[in-house]
Amino acid sequence: MSSMTLSSQASQNLHFSVMLNEVLSSLHLHKDGIYVDGTFGVGGYSRAILQQASCTVLGIDRDPQAVKLGHVLEQENSHFKMIYGRFSQMKELLESQGIKVVDGIALDLGVSSPQLDQKERGFSFRFEGPLDMRMGQEGMTAAEVVNYYSEVQLSDIIFNYGEERYARRIARAIIKARAEEVINTTLQLANIVRSVVPKSRDGIDPATRTFQGLRIYINRELEELSEGLKAAEALLAPGGRLVVVCFHSLEDRIVKDFFRKKSQAPKHASRHLPMLPTLSNPTLKILTAKPLQATPEEISVNPRSRSAKLRVAEKLENASQEQGKLPI
Repeated sequence: MSSMTLSSQASQNLHFSVMLNEVLSSLHLHKDGIYVDGTFGVGGYSRAILQQASCTVLGIDRDPQAVKLGHVLEQENSHFKMIYGRFSQMKELLESQGIKVVDGIALDLGVSSPQLDQKERGFSFRFEGPLDMRMGQEGMTAAEVVNYYSEVQLSDIIFNYGEERYARRIARAIIKARAEEVINTTLQLANIVRSVVPKSRDGIDPATRTFQGLRIYINRELEELSEGLKAAEALLAPGGRLVVVCFHSLEDRIVKDFFRKKSQAPKHASRHLPMLPTLSNPTLKILTAKPLQATPEEISVNPRSRSAKLRVAEKLENASQEQGKLPI
């Protein structure tokens, strides 16, 4: 993204498509290709892909508000199709559209800036809003978890998904506070956390990790990612690219481990023994030995990109379309 474009987006206070240039170049776009924007959001990647190449783009999102924006883009560009659903189900969703293979898939993980900025969605501790945090606006809310889960359950969620060292202290404080009154708003929860967690030197709000942990748990984000990576691998045509942008270590670890697992050939138990039949062969080639990160220019305009890590893998030409079968 050029400096002019960055400055323009900043001045208009628009949503930023994190590492847009890097995503576009990594997808290796070509004419008549089929590409999937698995986390449509406000459509930044989809629009840019359509501008870069004469191709077909399918957007997927489980957020009804994002889907509405996608339908607007459908009216503007006949090469775009919006699909309501989870990217973990992209294989089934695309097959329902008659598509069995694609040339590239982009995933921008985590919560989007518009979701954070809408106080009624309950994702942010910056605003007073209902304690919701549901991306799909269905299922259990954060308020239900906070008010009805046990101290042990809350501690586990905050520690495992939020990587918060003070998880037990926070869980005890929540239990104590909810005995006095129901915890219904974002600021109620944030203030409870702030009352027991010391301020960090880097200026990060003490409530950050607790909110992250609850959000990831409620939306099953890590499970979604694991299933989404499998679906993407199955959908990619030989030479197709999978581009994933992560924002914290839990996500990045899952992507890194998946790429590594799928790019390694089975090993002999011993060089003196014949190789036994195996359940799988390498299907992916890792194109990023180390994850790409946002440029200083982008970070200065869009601080959210500071923690972004981009990993890319390519489907191997000889990858079997049917994995998991033993040779006869």
